[in-house]
Amino acid sequence: MTRKERSLKAVEALEKLYPDAVCSLTYAHSYELLIATRLSAQCTDARVNIVTKELFSKYPTLTSLAEASVEDIEAIVKPCGLFHTKARDIVNLSRMLLSDYGGELPDTMEELTRLPGVGRKTANLVLGDIFGKPAVVTDTHCIRICGRLGLTKETEPYKVEMDLKKLLPPEKSSDFCHRLCSSAGNSARHGALNVPPAPCGNSARRWSLSKNNLTAVPCCGKIKSNQGCWL
Repeated sequence: MTRKERSLKAVEALEKLYPDAVCSLTYAHSYELLIATRLSAQCTDARVNIVTKELFSKYPTLTSLAEASVEDIEAIVKPCGLFHTKARDIVNLSRMLLSDYGGELPDTMEELTRLPGVGRKTANLVLGDIFGKPAVVTDTHCIRICGRLGLTKETEPYKVEMDLKKLLPPEKSSDFCHRLCSSAGNSARHGALNVPPAPCGNSARRWSLSKNNLTAVPCCGKIKSNQGCWL
């Protein structure tokens, strides 16, 4: 089976398991997704959603965020970790969106990555979810699972992104990444697969990719082997 064939089987299997491909970050405005994604670096989406609820309640507009003091933002986003840098980026990118883009998000990779604290992962998420453009979000889940599936041998986000762009149908690439994240979420995955936690205690599953089929099966418990959990 070629990598292209593997990727198409993975797309098909994930579509069946997770028909609703949605971003797990909560947002009401496009710039809020940008900020939430910045906060998600080395932090869970669940915690980010708790923090952004307070953040966007206290600062409900892009202008109010741009005018906020970094110290005030730090106090709110501290639970997300790296709060000094993240708070500074939030204020500065808010100011830049207002001064350079009239308060609107740009819709290209080049312009998005000009914004303070915005890398390719964040830019791809915005391009896919806000603008509906082909995008590959190579977060840790994507890199780990795609490696297990044999879709890439790379571990660097940019190289994984380039590999997947060659394999995935462009119109399905963004949703594919969302579904990978769904497959890595314990409660969502258990409900979809209707299987109990693995005996290894990792509550994980692995993909079984045979010549003609791709299925999700209980983890064999061999965490450190090539056949073990992909979480």
